[in-house]
Amino acid sequence: MPSPYSPATASVRTLAAAEVATTQMQRVALSFSHHVERFARDHGRRMQELIADGAALTRAFGHAAGNGIADQAKEYAVDAGQRLALTFDVLRERAENDAAHEAAGTPPVLIYDHEVAVDGKTLARPVNYVLLKILAPEGVVTYDWKRPYMIIDPRAGHGAGIGGFKQDSQVGVALRDGHPVYFVVFRPHPEPSQTLADVMRAEAEFVAEIARRHPQAPKPIIVGNCQGGWATLVLAAANPDITGPLVINGAPVAYWSGRLGENPMRYNGGLLGGILPALLLSDLGGGEFDGVHLVSNFELLNPGRNYFGKYFDLYSDPEKSRASFLEFERWWGGFHFMNEQEIRWIVEQLFVGNRLSRGEARIERGRQLDLKAIRSPIIVFASRGDNITPPQQALNWIVDTYADEHEIRIRGQRIVYMVHDKVGHLGIFVSSSIAKKEHAEVASTMKTIEALAPGLYEMTIDEQFGEGVDARFRVSFHERKLSDILAIDDNDRSEERGFAAVARLSELGAELYDLTLRPWVQAITADEVAKAMRSAHPARVQRAAFAHDNPLTRELRNAADRARAERVPAAPDNPFLEWEKLWAKSVTQAFDVWRDLRDTAYEMTFLSLWGSPQADAIANSHAFQRTRRDPKELRYLPDVQAILLGIERGAFEEAVIRMLILLAQSRGAVRRDRLERSAKVLTRDEPFASLGAERRAALIREQSIIVEFEPERAIATLAQLLPEHERGRAMEVVDFIAGAIEEMEPNTIKMLQRMREALGLPPIALPDTGRDPLQETEAARDVA
Repeated sequence: MPSPYSPATASVRTLAAAEVATTQMQRVALSFSHHVERFARDHGRRMQELIADGAALTRAFGHAAGNGIADQAKEYAVDAGQRLALTFDVLRERAENDAAHEAAGTPPVLIYDHEVAVDGKTLARPVNYVLLKILAPEGVVTYDWKRPYMIIDPRAGHGAGIGGFKQDSQVGVALRDGHPVYFVVFRPHPEPSQTLADVMRAEAEFVAEIARRHPQAPKPIIVGNCQGGWATLVLAAANPDITGPLVINGAPVAYWSGRLGENPMRYNGGLLGGILPALLLSDLGGGEFDGVHLVSNFELLNPGRNYFGKYFDLYSDPEKSRASFLEFERWWGGFHFMNEQEIRWIVEQLFVGNRLSRGEARIERGRQLDLKAIRSPIIVFASRGDNITPPQQALNWIVDTYADEHEIRIRGQRIVYMVHDKVGHLGIFVSSSIAKKEHAEVASTMKTIEALAPGLYEMTIDEQFGEGVDARFRVSFHERKLSDILAIDDNDRSEERGFAAVARLSELGAELYDLTLRPWVQAITADEVAKAMRSAHPARVQRAAFAHDNPLTRELRNAADRARAERVPAAPDNPFLEWEKLWAKSVTQAFDVWRDLRDTAYEMTFLSLWGSPQADAIANSHAFQRTRRDPKELRYLPDVQAILLGIERGAFEEAVIRMLILLAQSRGAVRRDRLERSAKVLTRDEPFASLGAERRAALIREQSIIVEFEPERAIATLAQLLPEHERGRAMEVVDFIAGAIEEMEPNTIKMLQRMREALGLPPIALPDTGRDPLQETEAARDVA
């Protein structure tokens, strides 16, 4: 064996470094080409639109030149001045709302009446989290026996309530369907010494309280939005026996993931110093990290919208936009805080360390979190239009957690994901249109998802029937492989090795800071200094500048009153209004040009620094993946072998479930109407209704493993599970769930025929899909 210091070894290392350098140059070139291509495409198109709009505007002014253009200019000037006064008045009102909201303790922005179910301050380990029971509005009835919802809002700088600050929202969808709804909120400041382990335990207490209040209902559905999504996964991984299905909306879990030429936010850790800024800001904040820093990062992702666009929209029509602007800004400006321990865990374990996705996160000393431990079905909602949580960050944890899709099935897990094409990050849990369609369909899916065979699925909304409130959709679940998720990321995650180098140096930087500068920073930071720093943050200053105690804005109310009294809007065809819109489009594009150039520089700098041979060597200790079992070895797991030994044992329940799983595998997709029929049979009809949820789930897992590893024997041994007099009834149940034969795929018909042959039944005939044979059996017994 050659010595690590021998010339041969040195030569190998030199070749390896040269290969890394070559890969780095190729990656930088590819990144640059992506940015240039997108820049040219997007801004070229927008520049052409500006030129066309400018030409149209020139023609409009030419036409108006001889038709009273001076009067139109005067009309526009009056209108513009009045709109400016009204806009300033709305900003003044926003500042007063902020002050009132903060004085009231920054309560959640929920529009629904609610009552406190559990106050986290009263728990053995106090936290600033509170469980609210949402009170159904007039005309809406909820039922205690229906599965409750618990919605966890993101704690990412803002306050709580964004998941329910509109009628058409996650809360509204669940209430209208009759479900009791609970909402997890948090106060602005954490309790002293509060940790995220304490928060997780508090959320587990919340789930236990919901179970106590609804003893006849199934385990609650847990909905996690954004940062609340990973909190939901942590809760379920640490307490796998207490939760029902999980809905994870726009939640970043695989933080290193993304696509070259996109997703610049993931580079912040490598360019801004890893965890060090969070520790320093926490110390300068008197032990608390100010959420305003996170909000500012979000705003910088789209400066054209956040620093100009939303204000221009308000200015364009202040009367119409006032209410919605103030409603949203009440939440956007409700800055909240975290303890140093909390933000440190988030940055070390998630933002920079990416440990939860890789199975290395520890919620507290000695307690490791493994997402494989989760037994509840999981629905993941992501969007290609989300620049905060791109689909790769929302989905790649699945690839990192499981060996392949076969392991998901073997473990009895159901993971369903849905990728929207356009909606932005906040739109995932704020948009009314998303609530009416995607969230409504997810809510409907929750009733049936536990009847789905274990596996990985993509949920698609294929067709719409009807319009408006009467709209209905055809939803399908398509079996997917882990390679389908990787394809969203172009199948290449090699640049993630650079993030491992960042994680290692971030840990070293934190250690050096802890041992050297930290005691001095903490010693010189008095409470007055921390308060002054908070007040001086630009995000707070630009809002507070319009407060009533500013002498420059004391006349804003009077000016707005005069504008309202004398309001004379300009005519819609006034060419100066078109000039105003053209100017706004050009300003927005200027912001976007700057943003795109900045993002290009961000990515190029990161790849240049952290893709180098030196950084690659630094990454060695942290660029690991969790141990992956070879899929072929899964067959030899002890519980799998035990299940396969029982392939010939069972009864009516095992036979029907096995046949349904065989059908699902033959199709490769399941329509929700079939899933609904399956759920009805497996939960309401005897003998399945008496099984109970846990035994039913165990049977589905066992039969899934049998079909996975022994599909031929699974068919051949069906007759051994069913006495001859029960075979026809079992087949009728399967036919009822399968639906009309004219809607079946050829493979489905072939599988039905093979099962009939195995049971010694006549060839397949057109089934009567309108009758449930088990229900008819129960009715006949009742008559007798």
